[in-house]
Amino acid sequence: MENPQDIFSSNAGCLSDIVIEKYLVESKESVSHVQLACSMQDCAFPLDGTELCIWNTKSPSHQLLILRGHHQPITAIAFGNKVNPLLICSASLDYVIMWNLDECREKVLQAYPLLSLFIDAESRQLVTGCADGQLWIFSLMDGHHYRRVARVDLRKKTETFSTRRLKSGLCSQPEESQLPSTSVLGKGEQVEVTFPILRLAPCDLSLIPNSACGCLSSENTQCMWIGSSVGLFIFNLANLEVEAALYYRDFQSLSIPLAGSCALRNRTADRKTLCLLASLFGGKIAVLEIDPAALVRAQQCPGLRQSLSVPASSCVLPTSPLYLGIAKEKSTKAASGRRCAARNVTKDQRLVFHSKVRSSGYASAPHVTMFSPKTNIKSEGKGSSRRRSSCGWEPYPVECAVPTKPGPQVAAAPTCTRVCCLQYSGHDGAVNTVCWSQDRRWLLSAAQDGTLRVWSARGAELALLLGRDMSSKPIQSAQFYYIDAFILLSSGPEFQLLKYHIDTCKDEMKRYKQKSKSKLICRLSTTGAVDVTSLSAVNDFYSHIVLAAGRNRTVEVFDLNAGCSAAVIAEAHSRPVHQICQNKGSSFTTQQPQAYNLFLTTAIGDGMRLWDLRTLRCERHFEGHPSRGYPCGIAFSPCGRFAACGAEDRHAYVYEMGSSTFSHRLAGHTDTVTGVAFNPSTPQLATATLDGKLQLFLAE
Repeated sequence: MENPQDIFSSNAGCLSDIVIEKYLVESKESVSHVQLACSMQDCAFPLDGTELCIWNTKSPSHQLLILRGHHQPITAIAFGNKVNPLLICSASLDYVIMWNLDECREKVLQAYPLLSLFIDAESRQLVTGCADGQLWIFSLMDGHHYRRVARVDLRKKTETFSTRRLKSGLCSQPEESQLPSTSVLGKGEQVEVTFPILRLAPCDLSLIPNSACGCLSSENTQCMWIGSSVGLFIFNLANLEVEAALYYRDFQSLSIPLAGSCALRNRTADRKTLCLLASLFGGKIAVLEIDPAALVRAQQCPGLRQSLSVPASSCVLPTSPLYLGIAKEKSTKAASGRRCAARNVTKDQRLVFHSKVRSSGYASAPHVTMFSPKTNIKSEGKGSSRRRSSCGWEPYPVECAVPTKPGPQVAAAPTCTRVCCLQYSGHDGAVNTVCWSQDRRWLLSAAQDGTLRVWSARGAELALLLGRDMSSKPIQSAQFYYIDAFILLSSGPEFQLLKYHIDTCKDEMKRYKQKSKSKLICRLSTTGAVDVTSLSAVNDFYSHIVLAAGRNRTVEVFDLNAGCSAAVIAEAHSRPVHQICQNKGSSFTTQQPQAYNLFLTTAIGDGMRLWDLRTLRCERHFEGHPSRGYPCGIAFSPCGRFAACGAEDRHAYVYEMGSSTFSHRLAGHTDTVTGVAFNPSTPQLATATLDGKLQLFLAE
């Protein structure tokens, strides 16, 4: 009789090539009488009696899926017949459990161990760092119940930081901006690295002078050190962005390219930071001394070439698109003055003697003068005071409380209709935007039918109709601009500046003929010719700045005084911005001039971000409200102290400018809150929901 080894050798070569032991595990409990199970790619067996062990043939041998739920030894295991989802049943004396292996693997992959903790006393937040490079930030404020504020992927944040450095010209070569996906240990030797967060420690940048930090403001800056296996990072807790990065591999003098452990300590005497590193491979231990000021100064964005400001700080240039309308109106004024002087010579006599008399209306000022730009408007003039006192208006209370008390609720339409736009105070398609004029006489609306309409706010009459011939694509947003002197509208990758005239005279014989008209002044396209998703400009005072968000996740700043693009903010959000909201204040209150340079942006699934036009930096990130599927609206309060936003959990959220966590969570809604708006004259907040309901909140 032949030896079995001889049979295998003669048919298929060596026995070791035919039989391979893929994995060996030893259980504390015997499984000799247990029913085992195998599927196409998985093997299941009990381990130590009560644990169900799943081994996948395509996974490395050390990646076992351990399922715990039985209290008695497992006696039988069986796989389901379907592959999607793959089910497995385990039985013991106490339970029969059905497991979904796909869900179990997903939960196990998400459960990374916590490696570091940090508590910021000023913002009252708890920050945890995990082995997979994720930062979890929780609120410790009363009533928040340890609510999660944000989850940050350190790798993505560092990629964004490196991309911005490359675009700003701080990286001389593209290789310097790329993250170390592999670390070179020797010639031809590479090992995959991750971003485990080994240590979190405070980083007090308030001790660093402003001049040392470039455009990083030291006022109310809340930063911390993040120690990882590949480097050290200065992380801003206010805007959730990386301010500076120090990779070990970039410094040839360092002996440790990959760290397995680290400790950080700030020295207040010389404003330096000590870092103790232990090598991931081998027994090397190193002590580093870091100058945070020098690190931030070397990596922050350079100063802007020109000073940008929302309030107009200079006269309109002759080459500006805005100058055309002003020059035309000045010439109209001069001609009107000459005509008026000539008419003053005309005497008041009977109608039968003269063709031009006062009673015929010729001696009245022409209607074109009613939209002359008021370039010398003052915030607190005598005329303004008389108008307010006569109408009974009162200034907006600056130190007012947040409007959180539920008020009346009304329906926006007889049927369940989504509210797309909400503002205080006849299309054939869905209306995209609604906007009031600065004098509250006109209402502007744009719709998907490609038309733009100006309505009379008093009688709801159509005053101006602009057709589909303006652009080949639908109008996404439109508004009055430059104290009602122009109309701004965006369509596709460009926005247009229109000069318009509304004729209020009524001719009963030619009621069908429209005398109101408009004229295209200029067109400006976004960089890269990407579609505009949101457009914003101040209309309550003179401003040359127009902000436009693009489909490529950028925010572009246009200076209409120069007639060109002034700056581009790349990677403003992880998704395209669907709304830009500027701090415009209101005619009932005043703010510091610098405050008008702040604006908010929001994107689906990426919260709100507060930006400063002077530095083009994100100063704070608000991410406490769920918004993953619907474009929920945002709004600035007239006093500039609060920001409100909608959410998908049937609540509206109110944030204070000095905190990244919400201060109030407003209930009482029946659906997703899609729009919010503050009353410009009193502390009131209006909200709109997906089912067409409007809710009013009053101050306590």
